[in-house]
Amino acid sequence: MSGDQAAESQRHLSIDAVRGFAVLGILLMNIVGMGLPTFAYLNPAYAGGSTGADLWTWAVNNVLTDGKMRALFTMLFGASTVLIAERAEGRRPGPFQTHYRRMFWLFVIGMAHAYLLWFGDILVPYALAGLVIFPFRRIRIRTQAIVGVAILLALLGYHLLETRMLEQIHAAAHAPGASPQALAAWAEIRMLVDPPAEMAAQQIAGFGGGFMEALQARAYIVRLLHSTILLTDEIPEAIGQMFIGMALFRSGFFTLGWSRRAYEATMAVGYLVAAPVTAVLAWMIWKSGFEPLALHRLQVWQAPTRPFVALAHGALMMRLVQAGIWGGLVERLAAAGRMAFSNYLMTSIITTFVFCGFGLGLFGKLSRFEQLYVVAGVWAFILLWSKPWLARFHYGPFEWIWRSLVQLSPQPFVKRSA
Repeated sequence: MSGDQAAESQRHLSIDAVRGFAVLGILLMNIVGMGLPTFAYLNPAYAGGSTGADLWTWAVNNVLTDGKMRALFTMLFGASTVLIAERAEGRRPGPFQTHYRRMFWLFVIGMAHAYLLWFGDILVPYALAGLVIFPFRRIRIRTQAIVGVAILLALLGYHLLETRMLEQIHAAAHAPGASPQALAAWAEIRMLVDPPAEMAAQQIAGFGGGFMEALQARAYIVRLLHSTILLTDEIPEAIGQMFIGMALFRSGFFTLGWSRRAYEATMAVGYLVAAPVTAVLAWMIWKSGFEPLALHRLQVWQAPTRPFVALAHGALMMRLVQAGIWGGLVERLAAAGRMAFSNYLMTSIITTFVFCGFGLGLFGKLSRFEQLYVVAGVWAFILLWSKPWLARFHYGPFEWIWRSLVQLSPQPFVKRSA
């Protein structure tokens, strides 16, 4: 292998390794919604335990993974948009057709994933956000970064206004002699911050039943999420983070193009500034007794720190690749990253079997800390199967399906050497 080929291989290793790291990290938060009533994802006092080991599990995840791994994964999606378009230049189908076919099938697969496996699906918002960002893949790097940051700041402003509105509606509904209109307004909007315990009981019964009962319970949550936060939260956040991801890729962040000092400075900002700020806000949430309105307000203020912690995670992976240390682990992570689509969907398949009543039936039965045993098992599966699979096949199974649909013909799958 020539020097240029070796450098190119290392750059691809860096992208794949950070993607594998992100897809593993996302499970630390997703597992809560997969195995506990939905609102436990936001409030540990709602379900799953909020004392002892359960409290520490929530706290560490709140500071280091909640929204951070998803942000890193989303930035990588923006980076991949540029990379795949570059590879499609001069080919048939070209960049435009390749991208929009990819987004169409990603949307279709994402909807099936949401209804059949995991209501917290990110593929649908990615597909819809991907429709927006593609025409801007070649604008100036600085402009991409500015647009991404501006979108995230606008989203922060929207959520601050929403928080103020919630507090005003709550105050009006709990004032002496509150009007029927005020009471009705709070009853309608409280689902965002303080859903009733009956909702948790219904979900435990639904996911603990057969396939159709779980499907009905999941479909209700999907419709609720798509009608409340898909357009106002998930898609705008994804667009902003994808713009930043495109800028980072083109500046060399994900391909070892930054200096050692730049990566270490990124880590310092994320781990020594943003993470402690997030930890202080988490402490304030705990001190409030997880009071719903305080929880909502403080989590809104945690949002600005997420990209910085996410980039610190990414910079850490870049330094590991640069330094050539923990090579075996990095290679396993890179294999998991090359199969990120398959591993993301396989995670949902496994956890659906573990938690739903037509499988092991553990929904609502494991505490937040106990769920980490499931996470460890899924991580072991991903790290153990990805590398041997890629030694025999060109793509992960779902990557092959997706690629074949985009190309409108079956793609090579089994490696000749295998």
